[in-house]
Amino acid sequence: MVNPRRPDRIIPTMRYKLISVDGTNIFELRDGARLLVGRAPSSDVPIIDPTISRRHAELESAESGLTVRDLGSSNGTFVNGSRVQTGTAAIGDLISFGKVGFRLQKNTQDAEPAEPVSAPTPLIPTIVRQRSVRDSGAGATIAPMTPPLAAEPVPAPDALSAADKSRQKLATLLEVSKGLGKAVDIDALLDKIVRYAYQILEVDRVAILLLDGDELVPKISRDKRGVESHRAIPQSIARTAINDRVAILSDNAGEDTRFGGQSILMQQIRSAICCPLVGSEDNPLGVLYLDNADSGHRFGDEDFEFCIAFASIAAVAIENGQFAQRIQRELVTRNNFERFFTPQLAKQIAESQVSIRLGGDKRAVAVLFSDIRGFTALSETMRPEETASLLTEYFTQMVDCVFRHDGTLDKFIGDAVMAQWGAPIGGPDDADKALAAAIEMMHALEKLNAGWRAAGRPDVQIGIGLNFGEAFAGNIGSDRRLEYTIIGDTVNTAKRVCSAAEGGELLITEAFRQALHSSPPLVQCEPMDLKNKSQSVTVYRVTIT
Repeated sequence: MVNPRRPDRIIPTMRYKLISVDGTNIFELRDGARLLVGRAPSSDVPIIDPTISRRHAELESAESGLTVRDLGSSNGTFVNGSRVQTGTAAIGDLISFGKVGFRLQKNTQDAEPAEPVSAPTPLIPTIVRQRSVRDSGAGATIAPMTPPLAAEPVPAPDALSAADKSRQKLATLLEVSKGLGKAVDIDALLDKIVRYAYQILEVDRVAILLLDGDELVPKISRDKRGVESHRAIPQSIARTAINDRVAILSDNAGEDTRFGGQSILMQQIRSAICCPLVGSEDNPLGVLYLDNADSGHRFGDEDFEFCIAFASIAAVAIENGQFAQRIQRELVTRNNFERFFTPQLAKQIAESQVSIRLGGDKRAVAVLFSDIRGFTALSETMRPEETASLLTEYFTQMVDCVFRHDGTLDKFIGDAVMAQWGAPIGGPDDADKALAAAIEMMHALEKLNAGWRAAGRPDVQIGIGLNFGEAFAGNIGSDRRLEYTIIGDTVNTAKRVCSAAEGGELLITEAFRQALHSSPPLVQCEPMDLKNKSQSVTVYRVTIT
């Protein structure tokens, strides 16, 4: 709505207002905007009460009534006593957020300001300019011009013509584009964006918020002294910019009722620019926010146009930085995990979000231990280099057997191999794969022994133990070294069953036998008394053919 006597002044429609039941709080609600109700002072409708969540509810008013949406609050949102997820309220209805109630009333206040009797100076406008940045590649808002040559004399700032200023700003944008293109680390990139903003504009504060899911998370906020600013960013402005993909200029934000004004008034913000950071395919990344508290430094149209172009360049740099970090993270993940997982599983971990869960959880796993029998005595008859060569050949063959059956190499323990199936990604046939790998390890060792005998080297015999059950899987270690592994009674039992196996024996527990879908011929052994086990453990010997 436009004031007919003041066409330069936009008057927002304020159809409704909320009045608290005790009459102490009144909030006017502008039409067509989504207003955030929450406990934070930066909320559009701030309610400081312990029963109010930080992001409690959202309001949207129109001619048909007030739409009320709960945002997953702890204590609920109610219309006339009925809890709602999404509801509509009419004039006179009681709306409660947690335990705080409000009546919805028609706003009868005349929205048009009274004409001053005498106006010796013009009134300060409160117009909010919005410009869509959808599919615009916002840098095109300024016509391309050739940057000045370095050899040209630089005139004093006051003597610069409009064309000179445009060329100077375009040259700056070119340098910004080059500078941001060199930064890969996101934190370093955001720091550069803020420093460039202070070089280009007279501004009191620069902040960047990036989307994390549906949340706009503050990443950096600094004042012109370079000190971290802890003032909240007005969520109403930021949300409008990101949801509608529009850049916003307010040259008198404190009087701008279209944006709630509560947090803006509290922070004494006079002028603000908020540009969405939009990546490829209209993908929202966050917002770039700048404001001034000094009435002498209001942002103008030229600043607005420049910030749109600047935000467009910054968005490309941020998106490229995020992509580069993701690729780097996947490469590191794959390089690390390909030492222990099959290449296919390492690729699956790197390309999915499974790595996030590597911090630790309980998993049903099949655990394999194999151990060379009499290795200490054997190594005493061999030179160190011969021992190392034998172990290298042996481990290579054993790990290949594990990987061929989609297993995970957990670790080498001296001359022992520990492998597992089920963490971080498991399947219904993990026990079957573990048994197939164990049988193949026995056959592979037979071939190794044949070659070693032909070379005049001694035979090697191994025992293998298998168990199935629940174990803790995750990153274990210290601040200096972390290792992804599995721990628990299931692991300990598998190790002790392996220790009980004779050379050439493959033993499995009852729990492992029950996890098999198909079983080879088995011979039940005498129950075994294992350390730290109150009851004997039923064990089977696998007949290897």
